[in-house]
Amino acid sequence: MTQKTDYVRRLGDNALVLSQRLSEWCGKGPALEEDMALINVSLDLIGQARMWLSYAGELEGQGRSEDQLAFLRDAHQFHNLLLVELPNGSYADTLARQFLFDVWHYFVLEGLCESSDARIAEIAQKSLKEVTYHVRRSTDLIIRLGDGTEESHRRMQEAIDALWMYTGELFTADALDEAMVQQGVARSLQEVQQKWQQHVTDVLRQATLQIPAAGLWMQSGGKAGRHTEHLGYLLAEMQFLQRTYPGASW
Repeated sequence: MTQKTDYVRRLGDNALVLSQRLSEWCGKGPALEEDMALINVSLDLIGQARMWLSYAGELEGQGRSEDQLAFLRDAHQFHNLLLVELPNGSYADTLARQFLFDVWHYFVLEGLCESSDARIAEIAQKSLKEVTYHVRRSTDLIIRLGDGTEESHRRMQEAIDALWMYTGELFTADALDEAMVQQGVARSLQEVQQKWQQHVTDVLRQATLQIPAAGLWMQSGGKAGRHTEHLGYLLAEMQFLQRTYPGASW
């Protein structure tokens, strides 16, 4: 199994897990239009997860399909960011999580569009079109709610403050990240961080929200397969049918 296989699968895990989280809002959104918009984002992410995991299966060379990678791995075999597996919480929590991830996702994909691997570049280019909309949408909502009523401002500030400790992992490069940079597959996370920091700072200021202080302690471990207890429950629901009826198909 190559390093590139692990990296591509990691990208797929991020999209898959966040898609599953967002799908939990189906029929429960605060407004019909928001309900539909958020589920559409979820559908975009599941489509991206399929492309990444299909390619990971090909690179792996063990005959595993995207479905097998999604439904037949245990929590410690997933290497997604901790941020995407967190419970939805309130709508402010969900939007704050989405915003922080969307901006990171955009700049990672932007770099992957120039990847030395043609297949990765192709998937990134397709995904970037969707993620451009995701960033625009979450940015707009952060500003509207942050600079909205007293309650919406309070809720959004609390959400940003609570989730900030999970943003450090977005930019903590491990050996796999460094190898992908050296091979010309991906952009350095340091460069991604600079672009992310500028966009997030500008948006939070427009939203009249306080930017959390620098130097705060950060959570980590997701990329190494060490997760919160929340991922196990998420996978139990997502994988139930395939685990109960192995090989089931429509």
